[in-house]
Amino acid sequence: MRQALNNLQATFSGFRFVNQENVFKVCDQPHPLHVKNMVRNVIEGRFDDACSGLKQLFDLGYSPTDIITTLFRIIKNYDMAEYLKLEFLKETGFAHMRICDGVGSLLQLSGLLAKLALVRETAKAP
Repeated sequence: MRQALNNLQATFSGFRFVNQENVFKVCDQPHPLHVKNMVRNVIEGRFDDACSGLKQLFDLGYSPTDIITTLFRIIKNYDMAEYLKLEFLKETGFAHMRICDGVGSLLQLSGLLAKLALVRETAKAP
């Protein structure tokens, strides 16, 4: 709760107006809509679009930890089949573990998107 109040105070101090965009600038987290678009692109089979969205976030300077944490939150609340959600969360968890071990790079995150696309394809097969 204290962190939320600090973020609101910092947003108001910096911008004199509290809105979603300004709060995300202060908190320095990837905007959930960008990450949600990435997940949607993977689910709809547009892997190249998902990768370009990831690269855009990475180029904006977001750390792999910030990206994967937001990705985990988005997947957890995304409206998809439960078995698919569980597989996505499992793969995201493994990637988060590797990133926490210091293997955080664009390649690691792109590999995660590839795994998610593969999970989506194999789940669709039967």
